[in-house]
Amino acid sequence: MKLTVRNKLAFCFGAFGKDIVYMLVNSYLLYYYNVVLGMSSVFIGAVLMGARIFDALNDPFMGIVVAKTRTRWGRFRPWILSGSVLNAFTIYALFAVPRGMADSPMRVWMAVFYILWGVTYTLMDIPFWSMIPAITEPGHDREQLSSLARSASGIGDAVPTVLTMIIVPVLSGTTALTGYWIGFKYWALIVAAVFVISEVVFVLNVPEKKPTEMKSVGIGEMFRSLFRNDQAMCVVIAVILVYLALDIVGNLILYFFQFDLGNTDVYSVFTAGCFLAQVIFMMLVPAFRKKTDKLRLFSIGILVQILGFAILLGFAFSGIYKGSWGILMLPGIMVNAGYGVLNVLLTIFLSDSVDYGELKNGTREESVIFSMQTFTVKLASGVAAFLSGVAIDMIGLDTEAAAQSAATLNGLRIWMTIPSAVILIAAFLVFKRFYKLDDKRMEEISQKISAGGKTR
Repeated sequence: MKLTVRNKLAFCFGAFGKDIVYMLVNSYLLYYYNVVLGMSSVFIGAVLMGARIFDALNDPFMGIVVAKTRTRWGRFRPWILSGSVLNAFTIYALFAVPRGMADSPMRVWMAVFYILWGVTYTLMDIPFWSMIPAITEPGHDREQLSSLARSASGIGDAVPTVLTMIIVPVLSGTTALTGYWIGFKYWALIVAAVFVISEVVFVLNVPEKKPTEMKSVGIGEMFRSLFRNDQAMCVVIAVILVYLALDIVGNLILYFFQFDLGNTDVYSVFTAGCFLAQVIFMMLVPAFRKKTDKLRLFSIGILVQILGFAILLGFAFSGIYKGSWGILMLPGIMVNAGYGVLNVLLTIFLSDSVDYGELKNGTREESVIFSMQTFTVKLASGVAAFLSGVAIDMIGLDTEAAAQSAATLNGLRIWMTIPSAVILIAAFLVFKRFYKLDDKRMEEISQKISAGGKTR
């Protein structure tokens, strides 16, 4: 199927819309329920982790359902449209807790609608990305559509991260935290509306080919394939660690701006600069690859992130940022630039592990190996949310206090930097010890596959 410009733009608009809702929940749900509504951070973290783990385990099941779907409208689009409408309702409900609701029923409300949000998001997310190999042929068109869609989803990530703390006070009509429940409610409604519109445009303008048979993969097969491929397992562990490190600081950095710096107005500028650095360095990876080996580049990316966390910790304890918050951009850019490089490289490493597995085991398992990436990213996100909630409780942060104690602020500074740096060191050690697919090795594997050989 040859996709037109209109088809590709509609696909990108769909990717943009789906990531707006994802990032609003991923970045602000803990803050909304803990800081704005006063719910226990430990309880919130536990719900987020449990629901994310359930949602990650649910992904393979949704893949099986999609594989067996046959309708006059296609295999994918009915799920994308229905899942989007249902998910829009749940995201609005998540941020529209009735005013004056007591703590116990509020906990039930949050848990129920968060689980429903995860389930309905999976309904549309799995078939959305599954459409790329279904409507394109291998080669330029597939790579171009994948690149365009991922770029659009990256912009979707940035919109709520950057704009939420600007728009919520405006919609609330106040800068008082207690009034933010109004702003979050209407901001979630706006995001939900944009989301539904984007997916309707997608469904109406991205056609499907005649359905062909798809192999359905269960979670048992996912793990068996992973255990047969030691290099894929190494990459998956690295994915978990890298995402875990970033998600922990991502959950806590807004608390730092709110309660330590005491200025959330500049948070949007800070995150915009970080996202820009991340995108730029993702785009620069091909240029970097011409200069250095991918494993060395991976080590550099890890080192840059660790240095960024060290500088952030130093700035936090020195108090130098109090006079000029802009100095925080330096470690923020370093952390996100390093992550941008690692994010691209981990996708390359996972692709290389597929070739390695074909040569080692005699079977090529792209869908199985890459489905593990979604599983591990969600797992890391859930664990990070739980650890962040526990950290907020441990340091004794009081969201209603006029000022936090010195011990609380020091604890916040430590938790948002040192654990992430230690996790990244662990990722580096895992890769250094177990990952063997350097450029020379991959060239050998490619030649053996072409010749019909087999590795040991």
